[in-house]
Amino acid sequence: MHAKIYSATTVGIAAHLVEVEADLSWGLIQFCIVGLPDKAIKESKDRIRAAFKNSGLKIPERLITVNLAPASLKKQDVLFDVPIAVAVLQAAKLIEMDVAFVHETLFLGELSLDGTIRPVSGVLSIVHGALKAGKKRIVIPHENVQEASLIKGIEVIGVKTLAQLVNYLRGEEDIAPTPSSFDSLHTQLASSPLDFNQVKGQMQAKRALQIAAAGRHNILFIGPPGSGKTMLAKRLATILPEMSFEEVIEATKVYSIANLLDGKSLLVHRPFRAPHHTISQAGLVGGGSNPKPGEISLAHNGILFLDELTEFNRSTLEVLREPLENKRVLISRATMSVEYPARFLLVAALNPCPCGYFGDKKNSCRCSQKQIAKYLGKLSGPLLDRIDLHVNVSSVDYDEIKEQGQPSVSSKDMFKQVQSAVKVQEARFGGMRNAYMSAQQVEQFCAVTADAEQTLKLAFDKLGLSMRGYHKILKIARTIADLDGAAEIAREHVQEAIMYRSLDRILEVE
Repeated sequence: MHAKIYSATTVGIAAHLVEVEADLSWGLIQFCIVGLPDKAIKESKDRIRAAFKNSGLKIPERLITVNLAPASLKKQDVLFDVPIAVAVLQAAKLIEMDVAFVHETLFLGELSLDGTIRPVSGVLSIVHGALKAGKKRIVIPHENVQEASLIKGIEVIGVKTLAQLVNYLRGEEDIAPTPSSFDSLHTQLASSPLDFNQVKGQMQAKRALQIAAAGRHNILFIGPPGSGKTMLAKRLATILPEMSFEEVIEATKVYSIANLLDGKSLLVHRPFRAPHHTISQAGLVGGGSNPKPGEISLAHNGILFLDELTEFNRSTLEVLREPLENKRVLISRATMSVEYPARFLLVAALNPCPCGYFGDKKNSCRCSQKQIAKYLGKLSGPLLDRIDLHVNVSSVDYDEIKEQGQPSVSSKDMFKQVQSAVKVQEARFGGMRNAYMSAQQVEQFCAVTADAEQTLKLAFDKLGLSMRGYHKILKIARTIADLDGAAEIAREHVQEAIMYRSLDRILEVE
């Protein structure tokens, strides 16, 4: 007696279909699972036996062989409990499913010993993959249905117990598909309590954040303790455009793989990740024997905030260089390689020196030039080259704190300008932003006036810019011009862009 049903697994955020075959034959009573399963899957037979018994089902006293095909693909996690159980039931003729239903349906879920079906990770990726593979429905744990219902065009059947699943497959119980939650996606968006009008002064820093939001430029704040660097960074999300449907899918997939969704909500807000400076390389970029996404992938389509940048281990920071350039991270292990997306907006903050008060107008710096050079030397040139905007954040004066009658710029006002610049970029090259332009696109879209060209040449020679740094200035100038509604990059746009290379000037103390 032989049966075959369909399931799936994930590698990175990509779904791979898996055929679950079950064969029952006479011989030594045994339950074997083959097809390159990990230890958790091999333990499925014990969970299935107990779940059958406690659900009023009798497992066949036969030699049961289960194959997970293709055998060359390593299978991990516990989501194969339910498909293995269904395949065994089908092979034993305890349920009858027609061929069309079997080919149109995917099963996944973890079994408890009492027959309850537990939620699993990676459901969104699998549902998305099932739709692309032409499947019509997917049977999943009930607690995963809210996550899966984001995908339109596929029936999502949520089951709570093995007994309920068997009744459904026998036609004894009807389970209505969960309606898609995509249409109500934007109704879940709530206004943020954070607003830029809560930040006193710091007009230059706010302007820099507006440029960063419009063009997706990485930004670094340099300033003394208490100047508002963290406060500014946390409000950047309030002026970023809402995520598109594709971005919601991508970001939610990553959180689904990492098992960080609560099962009741979708990732409709841009993520904001702020790891502590003691984080390891694996925690930042991802890793483990079964590689899971790290903080840079959890910040995909959102913000990665690294406070106290110089306190991070230098080797940990250096692993950011490739993801910042390629917008993805490849984690290689002896048995597999996993790729995760990592298109994030980097916001970093640091003090200008060990004591924190170099250049401060209120407090005197106690550090020598050698100490400052050593402190800033923790940041490599190649890493700094990948950060577009270097912004000085000075201490706020008392008059700025107590100013009355002078309106402070709000997130709503800043967002309007950002949205206008984003529309210009969408018309120019689709969903891409200025920060992601290739060298060829920089030459094509960053036309400058004669005066601007002279200013660029002077900055290139005086600041000792690399070719990447030169392109960064042009990209920033292009974004500033877009915010101003200018078709051509003028001298004032280039001058403002050069102003945001303050760290190059600070490093002259070396």
